[in-house]
Amino acid sequence: MRMPEAIAVPRAQHVSARIVVWYLRVVGCLNLLGGGLSVSFRDQVRQHNHGDLYTPYLLTAGFTSGAFALFLSVMMNRRKRAAWLANIVLCGLYLADLGLVLRPDVRTHPFNWFSTVISVLFTLALILGRREFHARGDRANPRTAAGVLAGGGALTVLLATLLVGVTNTDRGSTLLDRIHYVLLRSVTLGFGGTRNLHVEVSRWVDATINVAVLGILLLVLYVLFRSPRGKEYLSVEDEGRLRALLARNGERDSLGYFALRRDKSVVFSPSGKAAIAYRVIAGVSLASGDPIGDVEAWPGAIESWLEQAREHAWVPAVTGVSEAGGTVYARHGLDALELGDEAIVEITDFTLEGRAMRAVRQAHNRIQRAGYTVTLRRHGDIDDAEMQTLVARADQWRNGQTERGFSMALGRLGDPADGQCVMLECRDAQGEPRALLSFVPWGLEGLSLDLMRRDRDSDNGLLEFMVIELLQHADRLGVKRVSLNFAVFRAALERGAKLGAGPFLRAWRSVLVFFSRWWQIESLYRANAKYRPAWEPRYLLFERGRDLPRIALANACAEGFITVRSRNAPPQPSYQAGAAVAVSGAADG
Repeated sequence: MRMPEAIAVPRAQHVSARIVVWYLRVVGCLNLLGGGLSVSFRDQVRQHNHGDLYTPYLLTAGFTSGAFALFLSVMMNRRKRAAWLANIVLCGLYLADLGLVLRPDVRTHPFNWFSTVISVLFTLALILGRREFHARGDRANPRTAAGVLAGGGALTVLLATLLVGVTNTDRGSTLLDRIHYVLLRSVTLGFGGTRNLHVEVSRWVDATINVAVLGILLLVLYVLFRSPRGKEYLSVEDEGRLRALLARNGERDSLGYFALRRDKSVVFSPSGKAAIAYRVIAGVSLASGDPIGDVEAWPGAIESWLEQAREHAWVPAVTGVSEAGGTVYARHGLDALELGDEAIVEITDFTLEGRAMRAVRQAHNRIQRAGYTVTLRRHGDIDDAEMQTLVARADQWRNGQTERGFSMALGRLGDPADGQCVMLECRDAQGEPRALLSFVPWGLEGLSLDLMRRDRDSDNGLLEFMVIELLQHADRLGVKRVSLNFAVFRAALERGAKLGAGPFLRAWRSVLVFFSRWWQIESLYRANAKYRPAWEPRYLLFERGRDLPRIALANACAEGFITVRSRNAPPQPSYQAGAAVAVSGAADG
């Protein structure tokens, strides 16, 4: 008989929390309505707030109060503990003021039962639903928000006071009167008790003050309620544990090695047999690829990661997950959106023979006749001086200053911990370096493309020549499969070009082709398709559809399309000496 009661208590807490959120949403919309759209509603609020009558909690008819209430509703919807505390304090102060001002005295004014009842019910809902608001903020938020409030608020009040002084048509006001007027207009446009202040200004001045304070208020609230950013880099212990998991289960996911990026954090399953690598950007806990480790321990790692996201009010998302990993994530409430396909080439299946490979074969022979050669070796077999030269050339050949990549890039070259990575160097007939490719390990028998750079003055087709050389000679390193570039929305590009494609699919393909002028969407697909790979779909996972714009922004920042400032600089790589194994394209082609 206790089971229904045990269920009823959490349900009552949840319903109370939803009431709080919706009350703040309604009040915020009413404030915006009275602040800029409805003069009659603003006058009604002014009438109730004048003298001994108050409107319910936070209802003041102004842009600032409207934005404040809506912002609180968003933070409460994210279960922010700091937002709950702010509402408790403000609502308590309001009720205290209500009790002092609205003393029952039927000979003057009737008691405002409506405002009192609404405010008391809101407070009770806050108290009953308190356990629902558990998300923590950054410990530095209050101190930073206080600084922003003090500095920005003082500057705004100063400028607004100067504006009132310049535009005031009543010359009887003092400096304190003007400051008092600014403070009133900071809260509401509907309060009419300003005659004793001797201030008469145009409505646009009132609106300007209200909107200016709104901007400062939103900035303060953002700083106060923002989620913790999380740590930036893996610890030495975390990296060691991840490498141990990859050594046992690294062959499951071609993107597994990229979990070792040092701008990622990691959460382990309770058993320690699985882990999820992620990075917190713009309040999004963005994981990449499948979980690392034993498949049976994946659910434990996913639950730990989701629990951490809920605790800090982070939006959970996963980019570049495979179908197998996405299936496990989906059991924990995440939905999927197909991002594109990964090109995987099996070494034993690759051949340059046949009509379909004629163009690739001719391009390979042309570069080979020009005297280019390729050297294939592990990073650990490259000596210190030569590695420094290769890193310098890679930086020189990079397109732009930003190092792009997150889910399918390691973000470092030449680190001694990555000795099992594979380097391909291409030199021209005079022995000058012209291009390089770097691959990370995919288990014991696979490679995944990490870095692709070439001299822009070199011959076209050089990178394709290098890939073919790798596919023809990878067996010397015991490699049986190679993961190449990722083709975004490949299925739409391929199906949209076929006979019988529907109008929507053709239109979507046209959009992708148009944006390919800047983002190489179609060119990457065609560059991979020439090797006739097997296509493995990759997905973006999310919890709620309304979070997709925020997730897209976080993903763009992580991949380097939008530059964000990092709190720490990545560690500088050092180098190891070693012996080289050469593969000559001219001799062996």
